[in-house]
Amino acid sequence: GWVGLVVGAGILAGLLGGSLAGVDLPVRVGVSVTRSGMDAAAVACVGLTLLGVLLPLGAAALPGTALRDLVRVQATADRLTVAAAGLWLTLVLVAIAFRAADALARPLPQLTASGIGAWATQLAAGRGLLLTAGCAAVVLGCGIARLRRTDAVQVRIPLVAALLGALMPALTGHTGSAPDHQLAVISVALHVGAAALWIGGLGAMLVLVARHRALLDNALPRFSTLAGGCIVAVAITGVLNAITRLETWTALVETGYGQLVLAKTALLLALGGLGWLARRRLHARRTPVLRWAAMEVALMAVTIGVAA
Repeated sequence: GWVGLVVGAGILAGLLGGSLAGVDLPVRVGVSVTRSGMDAAAVACVGLTLLGVLLPLGAAALPGTALRDLVRVQATADRLTVAAAGLWLTLVLVAIAFRAADALARPLPQLTASGIGAWATQLAAGRGLLLTAGCAAVVLGCGIARLRRTDAVQVRIPLVAALLGALMPALTGHTGSAPDHQLAVISVALHVGAAALWIGGLGAMLVLVARHRALLDNALPRFSTLAGGCIVAVAITGVLNAITRLETWTALVETGYGQLVLAKTALLLALGGLGWLARRRLHARRTPVLRWAAMEVALMAVTIGVAA
């Protein structure tokens, strides 16, 4: 359901923002679907690998039954990481073909291997997607190795690879040609990284940890602290990103990009409200926060689609 929200919001935002306008609509839609799908898969990989970093920190304080649950949750996370990374890698490769067709203004069946190769190797956006494919392959390989033996690869390695892969499309897109290049690159890297940790971590907690009360009580307070820092980073860097792209205040309402910035701002405020509500309930030890958290991830999915 969350993935469907990401893709659906990406298509709707593309239509409203004008990015799907063009002669070859199927190619433009393919670009939008693969980009939003890539983002969803990358966020899933970040969240699943982040879970492996968060959970063991309090393992010594867990009772025996919770330790068995911890082992099962980590094994499930590794299996889901392999599935998400495989989907991510597939979407990146398909996205290269769609992006090349869009750039060359040709229908997909008329593309040649040399045309795709030229786009992927000679343009920054193409090289960025190749790097993303490499990062997804690293996450996939690490996940397969951990399925065979848990201690074969430290989980921080695929976490770093997933974060780098999530960053690449943003860093090699319009950010690379922004007037204030250094500020744009730094702010978008922090923006995407913080969003991926926040959204992916919360989604993974809900899917894998929510049913295990001892693990949830152990990991959720630490994640809540991380999420608080992430939302501050997302808000500040989002403002900086908008400043580097929009020349005047009127561009917020007169351009498709400005209107998407306003939509993202409204969604972020709503997410902040839901996060604040969940945090208050946690501090009051009112634990039925999972329904609110599921709504929060659904809203996050819409935000990912708009951003894509």
